[in-house]
Amino acid sequence: MSKLFGYPKFDSAGEMILTTYDNEYSAMNMDIRVYQLAKGQSRSFMSDFEETAILLLSGNILYEFENTSQHATRKDVFSEGPWALHASKNIKITINANDNTEILVQKTKNNKDFGAKIYTPKDAPWAYAKSSHHKFGNVANRRVNTIFDHDISPESNMVLGEVLNDRGNWSGYLPHRHPQPECYFFKFDRPEGFGASFVGDSVFKSVNNSFSAIPGGELHPQSAAPGYQLYTCWMIRHIDNNPWLQTDRNEDESFLWLHDAEF
Repeated sequence: MSKLFGYPKFDSAGEMILTTYDNEYSAMNMDIRVYQLAKGQSRSFMSDFEETAILLLSGNILYEFENTSQHATRKDVFSEGPWALHASKNIKITINANDNTEILVQKTKNNKDFGAKIYTPKDAPWAYAKSSHHKFGNVANRRVNTIFDHDISPESNMVLGEVLNDRGNWSGYLPHRHPQPECYFFKFDRPEGFGASFVGDSVFKSVNNSFSAIPGGELHPQSAAPGYQLYTCWMIRHIDNNPWLQTDRNEDESFLWLHDAEF
């Protein structure tokens, strides 16, 4: 049985492995890694059988791909929106760090050719989720952006987005499920920050750089401790002939009464 939660560490080369096709989190069917790049360092990525998304978490970089270059900066995930490059197989991507930088690289198998596209903060604006904003006792407020999904990139086999919990608030609430596997990568705005991550009947302490590996069909709400802001990068792998859609929320029936409850 695949593991549900992880506390990875960076190795000496600045690579931190979350999920692969054959490690303990193989049920995600994605290869997800985070890299730290020092100023002046470069890393290149290319696969002949995978699509690739490279999300800037913090720093100052130059994306290079297909005779194109794009400069991107992000102070951190809490104060500025996302830059991401999404490319199909056989496209070489080089990341040049102009300052100390951290990037997340999400890959999955995909034989389709759909080129490459840069997503900017204007393409994926933060907005409070209407399904929970000022509801449930006003403790499930979260801002969400969707960088790309099936509607935005129908030839992709992945979804990539971000969530910012208000301090001490819940996200993924009401508890919901969907048949597609999903990975959450967590950051907190202070090093001692923490929260709780629920995967089905299991609960884990979420800390900076931890992640949850959520099998299809499991409920998966999250919460942040009071005083701390929680960032989540959410990554979904579509199922063949059953892509995840924004309408596929599937809130658990046990909790639906809360929509009409007064607090």
